[in-house]
Amino acid sequence: MLVLTTPPQDDFSIKEFEKDFNKKIAKLFGLAVSALFIIVSVTFAVKLLHWAMDQRSMINESVGSSNITVAVREKQLTCLSKNIYYEAGNQPFEGKVAVAQVTLNRVQSGQFPNDICQTIYQKNIVYEKVLCQFSWVCESATIARPVNKTNWKESEEVAKKVLLEGFRLPSLEKAMYFHADYINPGWKRERVAKIGNHIFYK
Repeated sequence: MLVLTTPPQDDFSIKEFEKDFNKKIAKLFGLAVSALFIIVSVTFAVKLLHWAMDQRSMINESVGSSNITVAVREKQLTCLSKNIYYEAGNQPFEGKVAVAQVTLNRVQSGQFPNDICQTIYQKNIVYEKVLCQFSWVCESATIARPVNKTNWKESEEVAKKVLLEGFRLPSLEKAMYFHADYINPGWKRERVAKIGNHIFYK
């Protein structure tokens, strides 16, 4: 607490008083700065902790919190790698991540099967016509093409990064659908991003 005394009257005492007063003010200011620094540091630490917990939670949701077997995890990675490869094999890194992220967004949405492989291979019948959620599943000619080893390797790496490490593109947090930029399906959905040759929607 800053205690102020009655200012003395002679010149020497006044100077001493001013010197003492300035020291107390400086000390008080220093304490205030220190307190502010501590508050800012604690606030930042709390926010960082919350961020880390959110990231961990997101990763846990992506990979599943149950005791999943190696065989199941490998199956998931294979399905996801195939979807990335056939839908975005020739796309840049972000384009591959985008397709993987949309796939997992669907799995977690409750609107599609809660299984990665089932979501990818899901088919619907509309007016007696079979429609695949991902077009390559219904295109045998696409599957029959020789595999580009470089693109397949990249697709596998992206699948691991998205599924196991929880890597995400913030702009696609709620993306559920996409199509190539050279077609216009006339969707009334909200567009959220264009990455590579694909346009993404909520």
